[in-house]
Amino acid sequence: MAPVIALLTDFGTQDAYVGVMKGVILDIVRDVRVVDLTHAVGPQDLRAGAYVLWSAYRYFPDGTVFCAVVDPGVGSARRALALRLAADGRRYAFVAPDNGLLTPLLDSASLSAAVALENPRYRLPAPSATFHGRDVFAPAAAHLAAGVPLEALGPALDPQSLVRIDWPQPQRTPEGWHGCVLYVDRFGNLITNLPGTAIADGDWRVRVAQITIERIARTFADVPEGSPVAYIGSSGLLELGLRNGDAHALWGVAVATPVAATQRARDQGSRRD
Repeated sequence: MAPVIALLTDFGTQDAYVGVMKGVILDIVRDVRVVDLTHAVGPQDLRAGAYVLWSAYRYFPDGTVFCAVVDPGVGSARRALALRLAADGRRYAFVAPDNGLLTPLLDSASLSAAVALENPRYRLPAPSATFHGRDVFAPAAAHLAAGVPLEALGPALDPQSLVRIDWPQPQRTPEGWHGCVLYVDRFGNLITNLPGTAIADGDWRVRVAQITIERIARTFADVPEGSPVAYIGSSGLLELGLRNGDAHALWGVAVATPVAATQRARDQGSRRD
């Protein structure tokens, strides 16, 4: 089976950037399948890129190489890296800037090796200061897919030295859980950092901003048209939305907005919105 390279960027599709990265990959290794995970990450939005990558990588075949480029520090002293992770019996390789984009992966998977992309043999000649996606990351991904050992790409890195961004963790409270909105998808659904396993049992009430949702539903169709709905989404996290509506736009709720889940048996006092 041909190797797989999955691309994630904030480049969009209006310009030629993504196409040029694919051209570089194919010039190095022809027998490869290139998958566009997404190129619609908001410009320089590391947390969104990190969430999308974390939520998607486990669904790819064993041996997939991920080339992830959300890189506000391109051309600076920030390192370029490649690493190997294992999860659910599968092994994956990632090439990315060392800027925290891989934070939730490092928290949830087993890291076996990490290197700095410093070997000039595995990058384009005279890399530009503004397009490392083309000159550094795409070539590294292609060479990995072609069978070049990770360790050949550059010197080993101490895993403890890898840059991490602030990744919000849910907090247990006497009443339930406190978390926040982690990501907003294109439908306006609010994806929180509260794991579904934490609220799998019992009767829960969820609050975000001035909105109170009285129970956890299974899916959108469990509530009337236009009504708020809380449910466990496909990534295993608690999500909040409107049936056939845009919760983000209507409620004015943004990333980092606090979310509280309260178990009714422990609920004290009456509802206040």
